[in-house]
Amino acid sequence: MENVIREKLAERAKNIRLYLHAYAFHLNMRYERILPEDLLDIAHQHHLSGVKVHVEDGESFSLRNMRPEQLVSFKKKAEQYGLDIHIETSASDKKTLDEAIAIAQATDATSVRFYPRYEGHLNSVLEKITQDIAYLAQFDNSGIQFTIEQHEDLKGHELVTLVKNSGMKNLSILFDFGNMINANEEPMAALRTMSPYITQVHIKDAKVIKEGKGWGHEACRTGLGDLPVEQMLRELLLLGDDQPQVTSFGLEEEVDYYAPAFRFDDEGDNPWIPWRDASFTPLPDNELVDARLAQEKEHAISQVEFIRNLCAKFINIKQPA
Repeated sequence: MENVIREKLAERAKNIRLYLHAYAFHLNMRYERILPEDLLDIAHQHHLSGVKVHVEDGESFSLRNMRPEQLVSFKKKAEQYGLDIHIETSASDKKTLDEAIAIAQATDATSVRFYPRYEGHLNSVLEKITQDIAYLAQFDNSGIQFTIEQHEDLKGHELVTLVKNSGMKNLSILFDFGNMINANEEPMAALRTMSPYITQVHIKDAKVIKEGKGWGHEACRTGLGDLPVEQMLRELLLLGDDQPQVTSFGLEEEVDYYAPAFRFDDEGDNPWIPWRDASFTPLPDNELVDARLAQEKEHAISQVEFIRNLCAKFINIKQPA
């Protein structure tokens, strides 16, 4: 049995589908030094499978602000490179979903990722998300795969319930390597809770920060944090029997990104979920901008190499004598 697992892991690692996540260039895109079409060039240069692009990445040059002919140009460039496009957005209300779906259709994207951002007691927040997903269900046969990300405030079992109860065949979970920390969950336990429904991944590492009776995290260079990156990658690669269950691994190196604790040991059955803005990385001081943007590029490419080295390790694990 152990040999079968090793062979399966090696095969999955050899054929892993790595995606360049725009958040790896978050600061460069906020300063408009790197734009959505540039991400396609970088992904092509590093032989990746596709890109994950937020509708706001690139500021005034973002997908959200592109004219129809510009979206067509973006689509055609991706096609020329043989790259898959995933669209991401940071809410789950009707207006936000409509915008992301329209952009996905205009660019021939295969996937839309969203996550809810509501304030209120947990039960009322879950009800609002349920209503949002009920609206989304009309697009279940659109040819687009939808993923809801576990994004710092909801626990794994809550997301599983939302997906199971949706009745949608094309809704699944996007698993982030660090976001369970803020929901007061352990990485491996959260992964295993959500594992039957995980089809996409954001890879990053983070320092875990104790905050009262909860935990925050600060993203860091992959391999230098507190997360069991190798173990998580291994288990995710092994999901699925005959075919890989996880179809995309997004490379999301977000050094210095910080997120506070949202869930706590003593919160009770119906805790208050506070409002939060969409995630972002702090901007550097003006005199440090150029150096920080160059550093961000180096970090992003280093993460590609780090994950490929882990995959090479999985491929070359020796069989027992």
